[in-house]
Amino acid sequence: MALKGVDVSKTVSAGGLVFESLRRAIIEGELKDGDPLRQDEIARLFHTSRIPVREAITMLEQQGLVKNHRFKGAVVVGLSLAEASEIFDFRCIIDAHVIRAAVPHMTPALIAEARAIYEEFSSSDDPMRWGDLNRAFHLTLYRASNLPFHLATLSNAMDRLDRYVRAQLVLSEGHTRANIEHLEILEACARGDAAAAADLTVTHIRGAQHALIVHLARIKAGFGSA
Repeated sequence: MALKGVDVSKTVSAGGLVFESLRRAIIEGELKDGDPLRQDEIARLFHTSRIPVREAITMLEQQGLVKNHRFKGAVVVGLSLAEASEIFDFRCIIDAHVIRAAVPHMTPALIAEARAIYEEFSSSDDPMRWGDLNRAFHLTLYRASNLPFHLATLSNAMDRLDRYVRAQLVLSEGHTRANIEHLEILEACARGDAAAAADLTVTHIRGAQHALIVHLARIKAGFGSA
């Protein structure tokens, strides 16, 4: 199994640690669509019993990252084109609302933090870092919204798309385009223009949606791989 184990036998929140490790392996593509999550194997890998593993798999299923099949157990699940498109549509609504609420509360320190992440993303030639930095950029700006339920829901939506967005950034011109669009969003936030920041965010998400749908369609047609 393409997963690094950790000894959690003496840890109170073993289930949470197993969940976080499995979640990261899924969204980073180490565990791929259709891969089985064998409880005994995972328990041995983490030096724990099957109870925390079952708890972790239940949490992953609640987030839509795995599915339990009768007689087969839990497997990593992918997205159909329709599901991916729906999540992007949802993000256009939520992201725009959140950043519109956040802009009036953004401090110079927060803008500087987001700019540092933008610059790191822009200059990075490590595709394995792009997904994390892309996510960090957006969530840093959104933090000022003070809308914890929205942010938790948005984070879940990002989890569902993350592994595909990472692939799209690498296999298309996504990184270059994201650099340009991130800077436009950042500058709108810096000048306090909430409406422009929301509009630019929607445009940014729609562009990623189109590129990813094309990418997923090519995969399903047999012209590429995730």
